[in-house]
Amino acid sequence: MDITIRAALDHELEEVGELTARAYLDDGLLDFGEADPYLSVLRAARHRAGHAEVLVAVDGGSGALLGTVTYAGDGGEYAEIAGPREGEFRMLAVRSEGRNRGIGEAMVRACMDKAREGRLERLVLSSHPAMLPAHRLYGRLGFVRTPERDWGPIPGLSLITFALEL
Repeated sequence: MDITIRAALDHELEEVGELTARAYLDDGLLDFGEADPYLSVLRAARHRAGHAEVLVAVDGGSGALLGTVTYAGDGGEYAEIAGPREGEFRMLAVRSEGRNRGIGEAMVRACMDKAREGRLERLVLSSHPAMLPAHRLYGRLGFVRTPERDWGPIPGLSLITFALEL
């Protein structure tokens, strides 16, 4: 696998936002499709980059952006469930042509490394219940379900949560 995980560059942020939105739309994770209010949040990569770390997975051969994740270390605007001494990642998305290449795992591992570098106690995340392949990945990497943290950002949408002790 010739993939590099690095911070998104300023000129890539529009593409990062569209990559994220497209992945959620294509996977049927937005209840209202193109009219879903969360779509504008997914597309707002420039805003995320100002308040968290936006990472990208770049194909070493072509230079194409194949995936992205947003990492919030020890609080901040993009930490939805993280408490003190916890990091959180959100909006993990991989282009369809990048799937089954270990890109999602590489991006989660990059977030794990960032949390360890920040000397945090754990890394947490929220996930849509339908994201079963992602849940299997989290389990393989040592994350455990934390049902006591499950929550719903809007009526009718319940998210499940996971944590990794560092």
